[in-house]
Amino acid sequence: MSKGLILPRIIGHRGACGYAPENTLESIKTAAEMGVKWVEIDVMLTKDMVPVIFHDDTLERTTNGAGNMADTLYKDLVDLDAGSWFSDGFATSKIPTLEEAIDVILKYDLGLNLEIKPTAGREVATAEAALDILSRIWDDPDKLLISSFQHVSLETAKDMAPEWKRGMLIDEPLKNWQELAEYLDVATINIDGRDQSLTREAVEAYIETGRGVLAYTINDPMRARTLFSWGVDGVFTDVPDMIEGVVTRH
Repeated sequence: MSKGLILPRIIGHRGACGYAPENTLESIKTAAEMGVKWVEIDVMLTKDMVPVIFHDDTLERTTNGAGNMADTLYKDLVDLDAGSWFSDGFATSKIPTLEEAIDVILKYDLGLNLEIKPTAGREVATAEAALDILSRIWDDPDKLLISSFQHVSLETAKDMAPEWKRGMLIDEPLKNWQELAEYLDVATINIDGRDQSLTREAVEAYIETGRGVLAYTINDPMRARTLFSWGVDGVFTDVPDMIEGVVTRH
């Protein structure tokens, strides 16, 4: 892996969200108990600028709340049920703060891919708030990757914490991807591995830049096998146990 970053072949997506509600402490713990070495989680800001672990702009899909995360005060999130949508057994799951999530990640000695997931207009603020917390808690740059689709957020990360590795998320082919990767000085290029138009040649072009290539979100062992054969370094997955067999055989 490039630039000193050593990533495992499998990264738990939003914890291990095939088995526990995504982006919760329970999902992170489940990933660790399954033997996952790294997890990926999403961070965004509440109305009062508290970094919390959450994916969607709105609350409805994964909680019993309603409205936009960016319009909701942290105190109004604390008692929301963030697990019953997944199963009744997770009715006590809550939306964690970034600090709470990091505490669990450190307890289990996991690596972290933190995706900065800002709402529109908060690209800089989300990165600044998240990195400010990380700078006070996280001390191992070799087990941390900061990623985002938002280039302004990665630029902010580069300025605030240049020693922390960055990953550029791509959801569709970008003509200027190489120029952006150079400018943002990213260690990895994180691609949509489910995209059936993705080719071996495209993956090889990413690899030729000397950067790591990570693919999301791969829950099909056959697809994982193909991607690894093309040279992808690792995959994000909801179901780490299903992909583990591919890695072992590969």
